[in-house]
Amino acid sequence: MAEGNGATAQVNNQPQLNVLVQFTKDLSFENPNAPRSLGPQETSPNISIQVNVNARQLAETDYEVSLALEGAAGEGADTLFKFELNYCGVFRIQNVPVTDIPPVILIECPRLLFPFARQIVADSVRNGGFPPLFIDPIDFHALYVQRAAAAQGNPAIA
Repeated sequence: MAEGNGATAQVNNQPQLNVLVQFTKDLSFENPNAPRSLGPQETSPNISIQVNVNARQLAETDYEVSLALEGAAGEGADTLFKFELNYCGVFRIQNVPVTDIPPVILIECPRLLFPFARQIVADSVRNGGFPPLFIDPIDFHALYVQRAAAAQGNPAIA
């Protein structure tokens, strides 16, 4: 009955982003100097974190987006811990112009995955005997712009 006034047709043409599933593809936590490293620390360790986003098309409207987080506290023989997480989601994108799909995949999808990945890292570090590591929010738009600039060969922005 709703088709008579066009309301259903209009709703079906709206852009849609649906999360079909989220999952941990790979998780590694290393505590190489335990139990020696679990005591009180004299100084705050240097913490480094790298972020990468990748995607691949699974079907006409479905994409797997991978949020890779790698990090470490300390360096060399003084390493307290290291972690690697590859957290993924399968997303269905419909009624989005083709030119707008890459930003949706590389900005919006990882933005939806990030809180879950952040919690997994915090729990892993805490379960390793350290205070939880809460990663600061990530500006996925800036990462997208940086990646696009690097792809175009503009090192001034990358």
